[in-house]
Amino acid sequence: MSGTSAKTSDKHARTHADVRRSLLASFLSCRCHSKMPLSGTTRSSSASGRLQSQKVPSIPSESGGLGCSCYPGDDDKEEQLGQNWRRRSLSGVQHRAIDPALSFKIDESISLDCLQKMKLAFEEFEKDGLKSIDMKIFVHIVKKCLPTMDQGLIGGLFRKIDFSGKGTISWSNFSAHMLQEYKEKERRSRRSTRVAFGLPATIRTRRHAASPMVKIHNSPDGVVMTLQEDGSISCWSPQLHPLRTKHMFSDATRKWASDFMLMTDFNKLIIATGDRELQLYELSTLEPYCQINALDTVPLSLDYSYLGPDQCCVIYGDINGCVNIISISAVEDTLRSWNKSPKTGRMPNIGIDTAALSPDVKFVRWKVHQDWVTQVKYVPSLKSVVSSSSEDASSLVIGCLLPQTDVQQELSKIREACYEGKNTKDQLSWTPQLRASCDQTVFAIHKGVETFDLCEKNSLLVTGGMDRLIRMWNPHSSRKPTGILKGHVAPIVYLCISGEDAQIFSVSVDNTAKIWAIQEQYCLFTAECKENGIRGDITACLYFSAARSLYIATDSLAVLALETRPQHSRIQPVSHMEPVTCCGYSKEFRKVVSCSEGSSVKVWDFNTGCEVFEFGDTQQRSEITCVTFDTKGRRLITGGKDGQLKMWNFQNGCCLKTLMSGGKCSEVHDCIYLNVNNNFFVISVGQNAFMNIYPDLPEEPHHVQRPQSSWHDDVKKGHKEDVLCVAHCPPSLLATGGCNREITVWDLISGQIHSRLVSPLPAEQELDTSVPCMIFLKLEQVSSAVESLLSSGTVGCINLWDIHGGGGLVSCFKASKFQEKITKMAKTDKDTLLYAADCIGYIYIYDVEKLSVGPKPLEAGTFWRAHTGRITGLEIVDNDQVVLTSSVDHTVRLWGAQGQFIGTFGQSDVWNVHITSSWKHPAVPYEVLTHPLSMPDWELVNGATSDSVNYVAQGIKLRGN
Repeated sequence: MSGTSAKTSDKHARTHADVRRSLLASFLSCRCHSKMPLSGTTRSSSASGRLQSQKVPSIPSESGGLGCSCYPGDDDKEEQLGQNWRRRSLSGVQHRAIDPALSFKIDESISLDCLQKMKLAFEEFEKDGLKSIDMKIFVHIVKKCLPTMDQGLIGGLFRKIDFSGKGTISWSNFSAHMLQEYKEKERRSRRSTRVAFGLPATIRTRRHAASPMVKIHNSPDGVVMTLQEDGSISCWSPQLHPLRTKHMFSDATRKWASDFMLMTDFNKLIIATGDRELQLYELSTLEPYCQINALDTVPLSLDYSYLGPDQCCVIYGDINGCVNIISISAVEDTLRSWNKSPKTGRMPNIGIDTAALSPDVKFVRWKVHQDWVTQVKYVPSLKSVVSSSSEDASSLVIGCLLPQTDVQQELSKIREACYEGKNTKDQLSWTPQLRASCDQTVFAIHKGVETFDLCEKNSLLVTGGMDRLIRMWNPHSSRKPTGILKGHVAPIVYLCISGEDAQIFSVSVDNTAKIWAIQEQYCLFTAECKENGIRGDITACLYFSAARSLYIATDSLAVLALETRPQHSRIQPVSHMEPVTCCGYSKEFRKVVSCSEGSSVKVWDFNTGCEVFEFGDTQQRSEITCVTFDTKGRRLITGGKDGQLKMWNFQNGCCLKTLMSGGKCSEVHDCIYLNVNNNFFVISVGQNAFMNIYPDLPEEPHHVQRPQSSWHDDVKKGHKEDVLCVAHCPPSLLATGGCNREITVWDLISGQIHSRLVSPLPAEQELDTSVPCMIFLKLEQVSSAVESLLSSGTVGCINLWDIHGGGGLVSCFKASKFQEKITKMAKTDKDTLLYAADCIGYIYIYDVEKLSVGPKPLEAGTFWRAHTGRITGLEIVDNDQVVLTSSVDHTVRLWGAQGQFIGTFGQSDVWNVHITSSWKHPAVPYEVLTHPLSMPDWELVNGATSDSVNYVAQGIKLRGN
C-alpha cells in the first residue's frame, strides 16, 4: 500500500480507539527489531479492532468457584472475592479464572507513552546484559506501566509471546507479537467482508472466433450484448447461454467495427466503424435506421448520455486525440429527418457537416490529447466529459461539454453563409478547438491511462494503465492521487467502480481479475489466470452489477460470477461459514481451535464459547484437513490439501514455520506431534502413502523445512495407497491406517515395521474398508494390561487388535447402532471410557472395562446425536468432564460427559462450563431435533419392535434427563 493511501482514510470518521491503534502499530513497525517480515504499513480498522467479549455478572459456580452467567436470575448467587476469582472443575482440579468483565486485552489498554516506557525498561535490562527477561521481570515492567492490570492477564500475555516455552522474551518478541495481532485483526476484518469470484470461470466458445470482440454491453432487459470487429452482434443470457446473433454489415462491404453504444431511451444502437461512420440501428429489431458518415477521423471510443426530455448527446474519441460531441435537443424529429435522407447502400446517409447544420444539433470538436483517445465518458453530475489517452502530459482530462464562448455565433455565421451561397469550404472544416484552461482539469500520469471509471456516489475517479497501478483521485483535484492500489503485475485494461458495494473491479492483460475495497484500499480477492481458466488476449470487459458478474472477452467469452460469504438461515448458530474439518483443545491456554475448508482458523474461549481470534492462510486458501498441538500446547500445527504443514503461534496468527515435502505436494490427511526420548517430531501422513517426519528443532533458521529421509521399510514395505490416520503408543510405537483396510505398526526407534494388521474382508465387496481413525487403549483383559489398538472397521464396527501378542484380531464389535462408519475415537485420561463418533453425527460411550475377548456383543452405555453431518473432531477434556466435537455441518459444540448440550461455539448466549444453569441442556440443537434421521421410523413403531427405534428413543430420553 502506498503512503498516500492513508490520506483517503481522513475522509472517513474513525473512533479514538482506531486512531490510537494505528499509532501503536506505526510505533511498533518503526521500533520492532524482529526479523519477521512485515508487508506494508498496518492500517487501522474499526471492525478488526474490537474484541468480542461480553460483560456479564459474575456468580459463584455450583462447585464453589466463580464464573460468568448469562442468566439475570442468578444475581442472588453473586459473590465477590476481591479482584481474583477461583473456579474448581468437576474433577477437583482448580483453575485460575478471571471474570470476563475484567478480561480486556492488554494491547487495548496500552498508550504510546506506556509503550515507550516499556521499551525503555527493556533497554535498561539489555544494558545490564539481559537481552531477554523472564515472566517475573515482565510482570514487574507491565505493572509499573499499568498498575491496575491483573497479574494473571500479564502472565497469559507472556506465555502467548513465549510460544517456544523458553521462559524468556525480548523486546523484539514483544513488539512483533503486538504488531502481528494488529495485522491479523485487519485481515480478519477483510475476511468478514470477503467476496470472491466463483472459480473457474464459465467459458463459452464463440462461433465467429476469428473476429475479436471489441465491446460488451448489457441491455435494459438483462441481456448481455457483444460486438465483434466484423460487425456481428450477439445476445447472451447472464449465464452466457447464446440467444441471438446477427451480422450488421452487408456482405458486400468490408467494414470493421471499433465500438458500439446503446441509446436505450430512443431504442437505438450506434456502431462506430473504421470507415469514419456512426451507424444507427433499431435496438429491438437490429434493423438499419440511418448513418452519419464523412467523419474527419476514425472514431475509437463511444459514449451516450440522456440529457433530458427528447435531449441527448453522442460523444466519441478519435485517433487524432479529439473529443467529438454531437448534442441533439429534439432527438425524435432529428432522427426521423435523418432517416429520410438519400440511401447509400441499404442505409439512409447524412454527412457530419450536413448533420451539424441541423437547427437542433450542436457539434463540437475539442482537441484534448496528442495521442489516440482510449476512452470517453460523460458525467451528468459534473456536466463534463472525461477522456483518456496513453500520453503522459494529458493522460486524463475532465472538460466542459460545450463551449462557453462565442462558438454559437460562429455557427450562426456559417449557416448564414451557406444560405447566401458563399464559399464555406474552409468554414465547414470544423477545425478542432482548444478548451480554456478554466474549462478543464488535466491529470498528468506516468505512462498514460488505458482505462478509467468515475463514481458520482463516492466522488471517486480511478485510473489504470501500463504502469500496473490503480490510482484513486478526487475528480476535482489533479495534484496528487488520494490512494494507490498495488497488486497487478501486468498492465491494467479495465476498471469499474461498484458504488453500491464500495468496491473496484480491475482486469489486467495477464487475465487476472481483482476486487478491491474502496474505503480500506486493499485487495479483497484475486482470480489469477491459472485459477479462472481464461486464456488468450483480452479485447473487452464488462462488470454487470445487476448480474453481479464480470464478463471478459478473449478468443472466447468468459464470466466470473461474484460470490459473497454464505448466509445461513438457521435457527441455531454456526461456528464457521464453511464445513469444519477439525478441532483441538489447548490445555495451556484453555482455548479451542477449529479449522474450516476455507482455510480459516478460529480460536474460541473454552469457558464462555466466545470467539477470541481468527486467522488463516489468506494467500493459498487451501483447505485445512488436520490439526495437532505441540507438547506444551503453545504452538498449533495444521495440515492442508496443498501438502503443506504450517506451525502457528495461534495466539496472534503468526506462521512460524512451513513443513513441506519435496517433489509433488500431496494432501495431508493426518498429523501428530511426538516426544521420543526428548526429541520432538511432527509426523504427517497422506496421499503420497509415505510418512513425512520433521524434527522440531528450535535452532532451525529456515522458515521452510523439509522432512528427514524416509525409513527404508516405509519405502520398500510400507503402504501402497493413501494413509488416512496415525496414532502413537508411548514410548516407541506408531500405527498408520490406510484406505485399503491395512494397518502398519512401526517401531519409532529403529524405523522398522513392528507388525502388519489387515482388517477382515467384508462379505459385500463394495463396502468401505478404509481405516479413518485409530486409538491405543490399555486393556486389562488383553496381554497383561498393555496397550491394545482399536481401529474403525466396516459397517460401523470397531476392531480390537493385540499388537504385542502376535498382532492378531482379538474381537470386533458393532459401535454404530445404524451401521455407519466410525470417523473419530477418543478416550479419557485413565482409559476408563471410549467415545466413538460416526459419519451421521452420533456419539457413543463405551466402558473400556467391558471390552471382552468373547463374542458377547458390547452395548453403548450412552449415546446421542451431536451433529447432522459427519463428525470431524472429537476430544475429551477430562479436567472439566466435557466433550468437544466438530462437524461438516459448520458447527463446533461442547457437551457434558454424558451428552448434555452445553452450547455451540459462536452462539449469542455466553455459557460457563461449570454452571449447568448456563447450559442449553435439556434443549438440543434444532437441526438435530428436526433432522429426518433423528426421527423414529413410524412404520417400525406401529409394527414389530426395532433396535433402531429403541436406540433413538433411548437417545431422546437421555437428552431429556
